[in-house]
Amino acid sequence: MARLTRTVIRHRKKILFAWLVALVLGGAASAGLSGLLTNRFSIPGAEAQKGSDLLKSRLHDNGQGAFTLVAEATGGSARDPAFRRSLEAAAARAAALVKRAKPGTVIVASNTVAYVQISTPLEFAKASDKTPAMRNAIDHPAGMKTYLSGGPAIDHDTTPISNKDLGKGERIALPIAILVLAFMFGTLAGVAVPLAFALVSIPIALGLLWVFAHVIDIPIYAQNMATLIGIAIAIDYSMLVVFRFREELEKHDDPHEALVMTMSTSGRATIFSGMTVALGLALLVLMPLPFMRGMGLGGLLVPLVSITAAATFLPALLAVMGRKINRLRFIPRSVLDKRAHSQSRFWSRLARSIMRRPVLYLVATTSLLLAIALPVLQLHLTGGDNRSLPGGTQAVDGLRILERTLGPGSLAPNQIVFDYKRPGAVWSAPSIAAQRRLIVQLRRDPEVQAGTIQAPALLAARPGVPPPAVRRRAVLANLTDPAGALGQVRVASKSDVGTTAATDLVKRIRDRYVPAAGFSTSDVFVTGQAAYGVDFVDKAYSVFPWLVAAVLVLTYLILLRAFRSVFLPIKAVVMNLLSVAATYGVLVLTFQHHWGKILGFHQSPQIEAWIPIFLFAILFGLSMDYEVFLLSRMREEWDASHDNERAIVLGLERTGRIITAAAIIMIAAFAGFTAGSFVWSQEFGVGLSAAILLDATIVRAMLVPATMKLLGDWNWYLPERVRRVLRLKPARRPQMAEAEAGR
Repeated sequence: MARLTRTVIRHRKKILFAWLVALVLGGAASAGLSGLLTNRFSIPGAEAQKGSDLLKSRLHDNGQGAFTLVAEATGGSARDPAFRRSLEAAAARAAALVKRAKPGTVIVASNTVAYVQISTPLEFAKASDKTPAMRNAIDHPAGMKTYLSGGPAIDHDTTPISNKDLGKGERIALPIAILVLAFMFGTLAGVAVPLAFALVSIPIALGLLWVFAHVIDIPIYAQNMATLIGIAIAIDYSMLVVFRFREELEKHDDPHEALVMTMSTSGRATIFSGMTVALGLALLVLMPLPFMRGMGLGGLLVPLVSITAAATFLPALLAVMGRKINRLRFIPRSVLDKRAHSQSRFWSRLARSIMRRPVLYLVATTSLLLAIALPVLQLHLTGGDNRSLPGGTQAVDGLRILERTLGPGSLAPNQIVFDYKRPGAVWSAPSIAAQRRLIVQLRRDPEVQAGTIQAPALLAARPGVPPPAVRRRAVLANLTDPAGALGQVRVASKSDVGTTAATDLVKRIRDRYVPAAGFSTSDVFVTGQAAYGVDFVDKAYSVFPWLVAAVLVLTYLILLRAFRSVFLPIKAVVMNLLSVAATYGVLVLTFQHHWGKILGFHQSPQIEAWIPIFLFAILFGLSMDYEVFLLSRMREEWDASHDNERAIVLGLERTGRIITAAAIIMIAAFAGFTAGSFVWSQEFGVGLSAAILLDATIVRAMLVPATMKLLGDWNWYLPERVRRVLRLKPARRPQMAEAEAGR
């Protein structure tokens, strides 16, 4: 770090110019990023994906691009043939706008409500874009009120609400960050450096994301996540370095030497911290799900750019500013001097209190975290559904009408696809018999919604070659392909697709009903939104534990080099796992156990399955920031005095204020999620905020110092063989350092 920093100082103007050029290029590229982002969802190799691909290629039916036209009678009855014909005509007009789109048969939900599915070959995002035109084509038939709903329409109507929620985080985080920085630094120059760091690193990271978006699918939320993580990291790293630089300026006459010392200590800590953040987010990049890989890549680029900026841009900027970093004060100099020359009374008292009663603090904090984490044993996961969607939009209002009449499952029925690969085989006697056996079992299932089963066998009077009218009706309803080689049975659950009841129905169909029906083909797939949820949970959590184990091992090795200790990295990893477990417990208490109702949060019997994975990937790195900041300073004090208690106390005193300020800014950055209108947004925001709060207060401020006090000198133990492998110099005793200084 010292050699690198001296090189940066010599070429500081060239380096700043290079970053300026990168900023212009990154900013220009990121301006076109939103047009490349997608909300396409796929699970390569999963049964639901295979069935969906067959429907798309052979029936031109993309399940994710299917609409539901709901009609409510304003006078008369939905069972009236005239009402039915009017609804069929409205659906046909809407479907005519999309090539190969097909309206299904009208299903009467109640005396006043009927609906019809409109299948399209469009991808989800393109289908969503067609929503306004299809609504205009429906043209408000007389005697009914229509609602174009379904997944694409819901996405179209709720995306502006989601974007508004996500924008809250950026609007809230920036003012709070400026206020916190102003209070901490007291000078305009001190506030400007962290903001300049964020201004440079975030657009460049988004510009790199623009490059990758041409090659792989990047989800629409990746941009927001990268921005929020970028704000938090940029301010964290620059704040730590600027604080240390100001401290070193008082010890050195030459600002450049002060900068070299700063980068050799705090600058080094930011590099290792960035590596742990990147490692945690790399977990998402290795997940076997494209949308997770895209989100992970968006998050991973931020710490990589931040590490580079912390090592080059930040020292170059500080080398140019020198002592000007303390200019343009808006807090009296006497107050700033008092802050600089005296440690915080609160942190000093807390540190010394922990040193006197470490066992008490250890038992109390560990018991509290374990009590909070205990509800994680009751964690129930869902693949996602339409519960707790904000009302007031046409798509959601249509969904609510179906919920009150048939049930929410009618919006996304299960699709059982069977492929014989032989023309006409769908209508053969064995196929019709298998379909009928399947229908009998489905009708007996208490979770199946009555009247929603649609199958070729229900149209055929007898097995064999059906009349042309029957074949045409089956093709128009998207139950078979024109050749009669592939068919499907559709059936809706009474419950929303993400509920335990709906997913259990998918498992019964796959494991019991399809095998018992005896289809004479091995190519039978159960697909649909509920099936996608089942396959997502199975595939994601089959690899998640292994990736977590790999992250833990690699993190240990990185921290072994950073802390030069065998035991401190183990402690850091265990503390982080305890913090993440407590965060999961907070989610269960807030949403599943309804504790969050008093604060206005949505209530849900299940947690969206992607939330725990994303929380671990993001929080394991971000919370490790505090661990690295704290222990790096303690290590520094230990090297200077070899007094364990002194190292713990001074390390906590000198980083406590910085960690608190960083936590406040991070929690503010995640406020947009916490105050969101969707249950997934609130779950994500509460998880992030709770983890940062627990980590900055209970874990880093109390549990870590108490543990280190009890471990004593074992904190700093590093076998000589390990030292040689890591290519570390032997630690100098304090008297050796004094002797060298005297010489």
